[in-house]
Parts: sequence; C-alpha cells; structure tokens
Amino acid sequence: MAKTLLNLEGKTILITGAAGFIGAALVERVCREYPTARVIGVDSVNDYYDVSLKEYRLSQLKNLSNFTFLKGNLADKALITELFAKYQPQVVVNLAAQAGVRYSITNPDAYIEANLIGFYNILEACRHSYDGGKTGVEHLVYASSSSVYGSNKKIPYAVEDKVDNPVSLYAATKKSNELLAHAYSKLYNIPSTGLRFFTVYGPAGRPDMAYFGFTNKLRVGEKIKIFNYGHCKRDFTYVDDIVEGVLRVMQGAPKRQNGEDGLPLAPYALYNIGNNSPETLLDFVQILQEELVRAGVLPQTYDFEAHKELVAMQPGDVPTTYADTTALEQDFGFKPHISLREGLRHFAQWYKDFYCKENIK
Repeated sequence: MAKTLLNLEGKTILITGAAGFIGAALVERVCREYPTARVIGVDSVNDYYDVSLKEYRLSQLKNLSNFTFLKGNLADKALITELFAKYQPQVVVNLAAQAGVRYSITNPDAYIEANLIGFYNILEACRHSYDGGKTGVEHLVYASSSSVYGSNKKIPYAVEDKVDNPVSLYAATKKSNELLAHAYSKLYNIPSTGLRFFTVYGPAGRPDMAYFGFTNKLRVGEKIKIFNYGHCKRDFTYVDDIVEGVLRVMQGAPKRQNGEDGLPLAPYALYNIGNNSPETLLDFVQILQEELVRAGVLPQTYDFEAHKELVAMQPGDVPTTYADTTALEQDFGFKPHISLREGLRHFAQWYKDFYCKENIK
C-alpha cells in the first residue's frame, strides 16, 4: 500500500491510554527516540485493575521532558475537543479502551462508553482538525484486536478474512472501531491505520491477562484454571514487539489518493501485529512456571501439578489466535520475533522486583 512517510521529529503526538500497558511503553519509546517531538498522554486511570500499577507506569515517565500527561475520559467530548484545540496533534495513537473479553460479559456499559463513544469523539476531533484549512491530523493509528476474528476456522488469520461474527461484546466494539475509522477516512480523507494486537504480554502488563493472573495465584498457593483443557493456542506477542510495530506504522500513513470518480479513496489500512507462532496454554504454563522458579518468585520445590486444574472453554473465548503478518512485513519490514521464553523471563524478573520483597530460598 502506498504510504506517506512521516518524520516524528518536531511533531505533536497524542497517545491515549498513556497509563496503560502498551501506551506507557510507547510513550517512553517515542519520547526517548524523538526528543524534539512533543508527546501528550491522556488516560482516565480507571480502576478496572490495580490503579497502583498504572501509577507505577506513569512514574516511569515523569522525567521525560517532552511528555505531558492529562487525566481524562475519552467519552468526555468537551475535554477531547479542548485538548485538540489546545495542542493540535499531528499524529494520534488511540490505545485507550476498555479491554478484556470476560469483563465485557458482566460490564457491557464500560465498553460502549470507552470503545464506541470514546473512539467516536477521537474521530470527530480528527475530522475537525482540518477546519479552516489547517493541516490537521496527518495519521490516526488505533488499537484493534485479534478478538475480531472470533471463531474463524481459517488460520493464520489474515486482515482480508471476513470478521462479521464476533463472539464477545469486546470483539464487536473493536470491529466497530475499524468500520467507523473506514467511514471517517473515506468521508473526511483522514489517513488511519488499525492494528489488530495478538495477546500482548510483558513486564508491568495487565493483571487480568492469564500469565499475570496465573503468577498471582501460584505465588499464594492457589490453583490455576487452564481453560479448554490446555488446548487453546495463543499468538503471544511481547510488548516490545508491539511497540516497535506501532512506532513503524506511525511513520507510514496511508497515502491520500483520488479514485476514478475524482473523490478521495479511503486512506485506510489494517495490520496484524502478532508473533506468528501460536503456543498451547499447557506449553505456555510450563515455560511460565520454569521462569518464575528461575527468577525466585517461586521456590525450586514448587509442586505445579497440585496447583493446575484443566477445565472447559469459557464463553467468549476462542480456541486459537494466529496472526498472518505478511502485510506488516511487506509494508514496514518488521515481524515480531521475541520468543515466549525470553518474554516471560523478562516478566518474571520484573514481577520479582515489583512484588517480591524478599528472596524465596
């Protein structure tokens, strides 16, 4: 796909979800690599999971001289309108969202507010950034999810696959984001790129994710439930690979072009960012426990068999996620590559440093 190359130096970049797992990591990378860029971060810092973890991530960013943090909710349209008017961002990366498949079953309101109303407000602000002949937003990048593939039987998942049958509200909101972005790209010539992330993990990650939740339970001697009897496969993608992919995509906006009718073609693109190497949950748990012992989070004598329970599939879950990353490789020369063992080793060491005050003998 034809791209307009963007140099991030000197740009004003808005990153929503800046206190989140991927958002905080992206803020740090952009600020350090592009010291003349001005990064504006927004996050509601809600209590979906332990707020102290979000505060920890923000504390890691406080010494970045080119970073400004604002606490706010994307569903507050007046706030977003004011923010765009004041800072006039040229690149927008929308990572703020209510995440989680299972939580969407019991708390649907949170997903409508954050993922639909919040994203609509971002799109509207991007649209009006061109008012009065201004250059406006040069590229909108936003997070979608591998969840949009639902129970797709064809693997690996390609962005061209039909994804009209979501199996969770979370997935439905993410597919809606892609549809809304396409409509706004076509109507208002907004260059936009959606990124379907595949099972992101790593240090300072989300406690609702399996690897983090398993670690919390194992550490206090509780049993962990392994769904679908351990046969689910996940394309685990280390956070540094995700950030590298996002950073490259930010610098390559879909090119604005007119069609045969003289009207703009939608400057719109979608990519998978996944490890292209799915692992079974049983193998994943085996590696995780080995790395937790290695890091000293768990003792050498830990009885893993006594703390594992194989159970049936959960509503909203899918048996396999597997990314076809061909388009990402072709357009940006990048393919995630960090192995599950290497990534879980980094996580286990971080967990030890963050949560474990005394060494386990």
